[in-house]
Amino acid sequence: MKQRLLFLGPPGVGKGTQAELISKTHNLLHLSTGDLLRQEVKAGSQLGKQAEVLMNSGELVSDELVLSIVENKLNTQSQGWLLDGFPRNVNQAKALEDLLKKIHQPIELVVLLELRNELLIERLISRGRADDTEAVVRHRLEVYREKTAPLIDFYSNKGLLKSVNGDGSIVDIQNRIMEILS
Repeated sequence: MKQRLLFLGPPGVGKGTQAELISKTHNLLHLSTGDLLRQEVKAGSQLGKQAEVLMNSGELVSDELVLSIVENKLNTQSQGWLLDGFPRNVNQAKALEDLLKKIHQPIELVVLLELRNELLIERLISRGRADDTEAVVRHRLEVYREKTAPLIDFYSNKGLLKSVNGDGSIVDIQNRIMEILS
């Protein structure tokens, strides 16, 4: 089974849910960059302190800082891993690729979870979050498509990308992912 994975997909497609399930059932380290940043801040590490200053001032954490945190986690890693939520654009993907070459842990498979826009909108609105109005959700999906389409091409051209239909039950989707991991 593939041991170094990257999950891509639009908001609401179920990436986080599937990443968590696959990670647990196959003993993979689940690397969600948002969670990693919060862990570093909570731990009071040097990287966490840098991230906290940026996050508290409303700034985005730099690619370099995120990559440093990812590198720290992967350097202490003997098992496989699953990246969720990073990279978000081609520049980040290239920087990640360089890092993974340096530590001899290249991505083995990129899983793209896909779902029709109308179903994504329905899922996101039904979460009941205050900022999940239809207009906001449609805008977030448009931004995702603009920024991620080149990323999909980037990994597809490397022969690493496999698409999975994100419609159906959690178990159905997990089974589809498992089929392409073996």
